[in-house]
Amino acid sequence: MVRHEEHIYDEILVISCQGGDRAALRELVTRWQTRLGRFASRQTGDSDAARDVLQESWLAIVRGIRKLDDPAGFRAWAYRIVANKSADWIRRKQRTRAVTEELEREPEQVVLQVGEGNIEREDDITRLRQALKILPKDRRAILSLRYVDELTTREIAGILRVPEGTVKSRLYHAREELKHALEKE
Repeated sequence: MVRHEEHIYDEILVISCQGGDRAALRELVTRWQTRLGRFASRQTGDSDAARDVLQESWLAIVRGIRKLDDPAGFRAWAYRIVANKSADWIRRKQRTRAVTEELEREPEQVVLQVGEGNIEREDDITRLRQALKILPKDRRAILSLRYVDELTTREIAGILRVPEGTVKSRLYHAREELKHALEKE
């Protein structure tokens, strides 16, 4: 497996963070803030929630970085933390929505981007965005992990905690759904 300079640099930063180097932590945050923020935003579908999720995620990352056994696994580990914090936010939102719906039924009871690809024209980009909006959130998420965040199948499997074969299958089905959505337009 070929390792990119960027990945090696991240490993060095992680090791430095594990040794208590605050400057390395700041650099790690600088390097990953935007990518993890985009992922949180795609997961939650809410920019305000994404900021909260990202903040909670960084707290968990800082608290747990010393326990990270393999610095090379930082990318997948950080994405997994954001995915878990996003899932927590979504569950909380669903509980709140259920309570709100219950209140609406009984008001008297007051209780509480596919990467760059070959897309060149603006209308193609617009069509792609519209087609992506039609896809279920889990399909959009897996496509974005692969093509926007450029994660490997192994990394995605680690983030989603599923076998690599499942990731490949989900990517295939997501691409097929996207293709059909684009053909419908």
